[in-house]
Amino acid sequence: MYLFQIMDYQTYQPSSDLSPFVKCFWTLDAPTEENPAIQTIVPDGCMEMIFHYGDPYHQILEDKDPIIQPRCFVFGQLTRPLKIQPTAVTGIFSVRFHPEGFSPFATIPIKEMTDRAVPLEELYGSAIQSTMEAMVQESPTEQRIQAITTFLRKRLVDTATIDRIISETVQTLLTANGHIPVGELARQNDLNPRKLQRSFAEAIGLSPKQLAKTIRLQAALKMLINQEHDRLTDLAYDGEFYDQAHFIKDFKAFTGRTPKTFYGDQLTMSQLFYGEE
Repeated sequence: MYLFQIMDYQTYQPSSDLSPFVKCFWTLDAPTEENPAIQTIVPDGCMEMIFHYGDPYHQILEDKDPIIQPRCFVFGQLTRPLKIQPTAVTGIFSVRFHPEGFSPFATIPIKEMTDRAVPLEELYGSAIQSTMEAMVQESPTEQRIQAITTFLRKRLVDTATIDRIISETVQTLLTANGHIPVGELARQNDLNPRKLQRSFAEAIGLSPKQLAKTIRLQAALKMLINQEHDRLTDLAYDGEFYDQAHFIKDFKAFTGRTPKTFYGDQLTMSQLFYGEE
């Protein structure tokens, strides 16, 4: 695809002290396009801290005019596809957190951030100002990594804010590709299912069932991107969906497209982000 050729997407690993919270840093650079395509980002269970050192994107809203995203923000958990469109030159630095990884850095309830781009000033006030300036000015990626690493370390005063059971439960879901009932998760950790629901909502912003479904559909998305199956029936079977009809319904709610119409410019960024693992 032409867009793959002009987009430069790179990932970088965090320092060891941040790795329990941060999955990776990533950058995306691309020149101005004459007719930039609307891109669809699908949920992956991870929150992102975004810095636009290029031009901020339009966020496409249903039944409303597009809005310009903040230059620096955290996007909460996605529960539906997010449509965005470049406005000019793309230059993005992002911190991708593990599903439960943003919890120590939150200053408002994570559940209130769902499907929202929350400006960093709203979260941290003047304490983030110098870091934002360092992140959006023209500088090498290594300097940006150092600037955000320093900020996150200062905020990381109490690692106990991530519940050990929540971390272990998330890992169980990831290992099982989301194929484990919530009742079984609660039983394994000797927890009341309602307590597990509350703990997930507080630490992740999603219920265990929502995260499990996201992980399951991400696994199916990656199989589709990597063209591991020729038939949807086989893909639905390997993904352990009830049947092909349920798989198609869930996939469309997840990506905004049916599996058969999945390929195309609208999902180029999702293919970049989720196809490399």
